[in-house]
Amino acid sequence: MKNYVSASVLSANMLNLGSEILKLEKNGIDMLHFDVMDGIFVNNITFGLPILEQVRKATDITLDVHLMINNPAKYIKRFAEAGADIISFHIESESNAIETINAIKDFGIRPAIAIKPSTSANAVFDLLPYLDMVLVMTVEPGFGGQSFIPNMVDKIRTIRSKITELGLDVNVEVDGGINGETSAFVRNAGANVLVSGSFLFNANDMAAAANALKDEKLC
Repeated sequence: MKNYVSASVLSANMLNLGSEILKLEKNGIDMLHFDVMDGIFVNNITFGLPILEQVRKATDITLDVHLMINNPAKYIKRFAEAGADIISFHIESESNAIETINAIKDFGIRPAIAIKPSTSANAVFDLLPYLDMVLVMTVEPGFGGQSFIPNMVDKIRTIRSKITELGLDVNVEVDGGINGETSAFVRNAGANVLVSGSFLFNANDMAAAANALKDEKLC
Protein backbone atom coordinates (compact mmCIF):
# COMPACT_ATOMS: atom_id res chain seq x y z
CA MET A 1 0.00 0.00 0.00
CA LYS A 2 1.31 3.44 -0.93
CA ASN A 3 2.48 5.78 1.83
CA TYR A 4 1.25 9.39 2.00
CA VAL A 5 2.26 12.47 3.97
CA SER A 6 -0.33 14.94 5.25
CA ALA A 7 1.12 18.23 6.50
CA SER A 8 -0.62 19.67 9.55
CA VAL A 9 -1.61 23.27 8.95
CA LEU A 10 -1.37 23.85 12.72
CA SER A 11 2.39 24.14 12.25
CA ALA A 12 2.27 26.42 9.20
CA ASN A 13 3.02 30.13 9.24
CA MET A 14 -0.56 31.36 9.04
CA LEU A 15 0.48 34.88 8.01
CA ASN A 16 2.12 33.36 4.93
CA LEU A 17 -0.16 30.40 4.31
CA GLY A 18 -0.19 30.85 0.54
CA SER A 19 3.58 30.54 0.29
CA GLU A 20 3.54 27.66 2.78
CA ILE A 21 1.13 25.76 0.51
CA LEU A 22 3.33 26.40 -2.52
CA LYS A 23 6.24 24.98 -0.54
CA LEU A 24 4.24 21.85 0.25
CA GLU A 25 3.37 21.35 -3.41
CA LYS A 26 6.98 21.78 -4.51
CA ASN A 27 8.28 19.29 -1.96
CA GLY A 28 6.08 16.29 -2.63
CA ILE A 29 3.57 16.63 0.20
CA ASP A 30 0.43 14.66 -0.63
CA MET A 31 -2.18 16.29 1.60
CA LEU A 32 -2.86 19.28 3.84
CA HIS A 33 -4.30 18.26 7.20
CA PHE A 34 -6.84 20.60 8.84
CA ASP A 35 -7.49 20.11 12.55
CA VAL A 36 -10.85 21.78 13.19
CA MET A 37 -11.55 22.20 16.93
CA ASP A 38 -14.66 23.66 18.54
CA GLY A 39 -13.47 24.22 22.12
CA ILE A 40 -16.03 21.68 23.36
CA PHE A 41 -15.02 18.27 22.06
CA VAL A 42 -11.39 19.23 22.77
CA ASN A 43 -10.06 22.03 24.95
CA ASN A 44 -8.90 24.24 22.11
CA ILE A 45 -10.27 26.33 19.24
CA THR A 46 -8.59 26.49 15.84
CA PHE A 47 -9.79 27.51 12.38
CA GLY A 48 -12.78 26.57 10.31
CA LEU A 49 -14.67 27.09 7.10
CA PRO A 50 -13.33 30.50 5.92
CA ILE A 51 -9.71 29.30 5.98
CA LEU A 52 -10.59 26.05 4.23
CA GLU A 53 -12.50 27.92 1.51
CA GLN A 54 -9.55 30.22 0.80
CA VAL A 55 -7.07 27.34 0.73
CA ARG A 56 -9.28 25.40 -1.69
CA LYS A 57 -9.20 28.37 -4.07
CA ALA A 58 -5.40 28.45 -3.91
CA THR A 59 -4.47 24.79 -4.42
CA ASP A 60 -5.49 21.40 -5.79
CA ILE A 61 -3.68 19.56 -2.98
CA THR A 62 -5.83 16.99 -1.16
CA LEU A 63 -7.51 18.65 1.81
CA ASP A 64 -7.60 16.22 4.72
CA VAL A 65 -10.10 17.66 7.22
CA HIS A 66 -10.17 16.31 10.78
CA LEU A 67 -13.28 17.43 12.69
CA MET A 68 -12.63 17.48 16.43
CA ILE A 69 -16.10 18.78 17.15
CA ASN A 70 -19.06 17.62 19.21
CA ASN A 71 -21.62 17.31 16.42
CA PRO A 72 -19.80 16.71 13.12
CA ALA A 73 -22.93 15.57 11.26
CA LYS A 74 -24.30 19.10 11.51
CA TYR A 75 -21.37 20.50 9.51
CA ILE A 76 -20.66 17.88 6.84
CA LYS A 77 -22.46 19.81 4.08
CA ARG A 78 -20.60 23.03 4.84
CA PHE A 79 -17.16 21.42 4.96
CA ALA A 80 -17.88 19.51 1.76
CA GLU A 81 -18.91 22.73 0.01
CA ALA A 82 -15.82 24.49 1.38
CA GLY A 83 -13.61 22.02 -0.48
CA ALA A 84 -12.74 19.08 1.76
CA ASP A 85 -11.56 15.94 -0.04
CA ILE A 86 -11.45 13.75 3.08
CA ILE A 87 -13.49 14.29 6.23
CA SER A 88 -12.64 12.44 9.42
CA PHE A 89 -14.79 12.70 12.53
CA HIS A 90 -14.49 11.13 15.95
CA ILE A 91 -16.27 7.96 16.94
CA GLU A 92 -16.46 9.53 20.41
CA SER A 93 -18.52 12.48 19.10
CA GLU A 94 -22.29 12.82 19.57
CA SER A 95 -23.12 12.12 15.91
CA ASN A 96 -24.30 8.71 14.75
CA ALA A 97 -21.33 7.14 12.98
CA ILE A 98 -23.12 5.43 10.07
CA GLU A 99 -25.37 8.42 9.39
CA THR A 100 -22.34 10.73 9.36
CA ILE A 101 -20.36 8.42 7.08
CA ASN A 102 -23.30 8.28 4.66
CA ALA A 103 -23.64 12.06 4.71
CA ILE A 104 -19.96 12.42 3.82
CA LYS A 105 -20.32 9.94 0.96
CA ASP A 106 -23.42 11.73 -0.33
CA PHE A 107 -21.22 14.74 -1.10
CA GLY A 108 -18.62 12.64 -2.90
CA ILE A 109 -16.13 13.05 -0.05
CA ARG A 110 -13.98 10.25 1.36
CA PRO A 111 -15.11 9.30 4.90
CA ALA A 112 -12.77 8.56 7.77
CA ILE A 113 -13.28 7.80 11.45
CA ALA A 114 -10.89 9.06 14.12
CA ILE A 115 -10.23 7.51 17.52
CA LYS A 116 -8.65 8.96 20.64
CA PRO A 117 -5.80 7.16 22.43
CA SER A 118 -8.18 5.86 25.11
CA THR A 119 -10.56 4.28 22.57
CA SER A 120 -9.96 0.62 21.78
CA ALA A 121 -9.17 -0.58 18.27
CA ASN A 122 -12.23 -2.83 18.09
CA ALA A 123 -14.52 0.21 18.39
CA VAL A 124 -14.03 0.81 14.65
CA PHE A 125 -14.20 -2.79 13.40
CA ASP A 126 -17.89 -2.75 12.40
CA LEU A 127 -17.38 0.52 10.51
CA LEU A 128 -14.39 -0.56 8.43
CA PRO A 129 -16.40 -1.70 5.35
CA TYR A 130 -17.88 1.80 5.04
CA LEU A 131 -14.66 3.82 5.42
CA ASP A 132 -11.87 5.11 3.26
CA MET A 133 -9.59 5.65 6.26
CA VAL A 134 -9.16 5.24 10.01
CA LEU A 135 -7.30 8.01 11.84
CA VAL A 136 -5.49 6.80 14.96
CA MET A 137 -4.55 9.65 17.28
CA THR A 138 -1.08 9.02 18.65
CA VAL A 139 -1.41 11.96 21.07
CA GLU A 140 -4.37 13.32 23.02
CA PRO A 141 -6.27 15.50 20.52
CA GLY A 142 -6.43 19.23 21.04
CA PHE A 143 -2.92 20.66 20.72
CA GLY A 144 0.00 20.30 18.33
CA GLY A 145 3.58 19.62 19.33
CA GLN A 146 2.87 16.75 21.73
CA SER A 147 5.00 13.64 22.18
CA PHE A 148 4.11 10.37 20.47
CA ILE A 149 2.39 7.77 22.70
CA PRO A 150 4.32 4.52 22.05
CA ASN A 151 1.56 2.06 22.98
CA MET A 152 -0.55 3.36 20.10
CA VAL A 153 1.60 1.18 17.83
CA ASP A 154 -0.26 -1.93 18.98
CA LYS A 155 -3.59 -0.26 18.19
CA ILE A 156 -2.40 0.57 14.67
CA ARG A 157 -1.26 -3.01 14.16
CA THR A 158 -4.59 -4.39 15.40
CA ILE A 159 -6.61 -2.17 13.07
CA ARG A 160 -4.41 -2.96 10.07
CA SER A 161 -4.71 -6.69 10.81
CA LYS A 162 -8.50 -6.45 10.90
CA ILE A 163 -8.54 -4.52 7.60
CA THR A 164 -6.40 -7.22 6.02
CA GLU A 165 -8.55 -9.99 7.50
CA LEU A 166 -11.65 -8.41 5.95
CA GLY A 167 -9.94 -7.93 2.60
CA LEU A 168 -10.58 -4.19 2.58
CA ASP A 169 -8.74 -1.29 0.98
CA VAL A 170 -8.73 1.14 3.91
CA ASN A 171 -5.97 3.59 4.74
CA VAL A 172 -4.67 3.92 8.29
CA GLU A 173 -3.68 7.47 9.20
CA VAL A 174 -1.73 8.52 12.29
CA ASP A 175 -1.54 11.97 13.83
CA GLY A 176 0.59 13.11 16.74
CA GLY A 177 4.33 13.31 17.32
CA ILE A 178 5.22 11.90 13.91
CA ASN A 179 8.83 12.49 12.85
CA GLY A 180 11.72 10.65 11.23
CA GLU A 181 11.98 8.22 14.14
CA THR A 182 8.37 7.53 15.09
CA SER A 183 7.31 7.24 11.44
CA ALA A 184 9.19 3.93 11.20
CA PHE A 185 7.24 2.50 14.16
CA VAL A 186 3.83 3.38 12.73
CA ARG A 187 4.67 2.32 9.16
CA ASN A 188 5.87 -1.05 10.39
CA ALA A 189 2.59 -1.44 12.28
CA GLY A 190 0.54 -0.76 9.16
CA ALA A 191 -0.07 2.99 8.97
CA ASN A 192 0.28 4.47 5.50
CA VAL A 193 -0.94 8.07 5.89
CA LEU A 194 1.31 10.06 8.21
CA VAL A 195 0.31 13.47 9.55
CA SER A 196 3.25 15.65 10.54
CA GLY A 197 3.58 19.29 11.49
CA SER A 198 6.72 20.82 12.94
CA PHE A 199 8.94 18.03 11.56
CA LEU A 200 7.96 19.11 8.04
CA PHE A 201 7.57 22.86 8.39
CA ASN A 202 10.78 23.30 10.41
CA ALA A 203 12.90 21.04 8.19
CA ASN A 204 15.79 22.58 6.27
CA ASP A 205 14.89 20.22 3.42
CA MET A 206 11.14 19.55 3.39
CA ALA A 207 11.35 17.09 0.50
CA ALA A 208 13.90 14.99 2.39
CA ALA A 209 11.76 15.14 5.54
CA ALA A 210 8.69 13.99 3.61
CA ASN A 211 10.59 11.14 2.04
CA ALA A 212 11.92 10.11 5.45
CA LEU A 213 8.33 9.83 6.65
CA LYS A 214 7.43 7.68 3.65
CA ASP A 215 10.69 5.72 3.82
CA GLU A 216 11.53 6.68 0.24
CA LYS A 217 14.75 7.89 -1.33
CA LEU A 218 15.02 11.20 -3.11
CA CYS A 219 15.58 10.73 -6.83
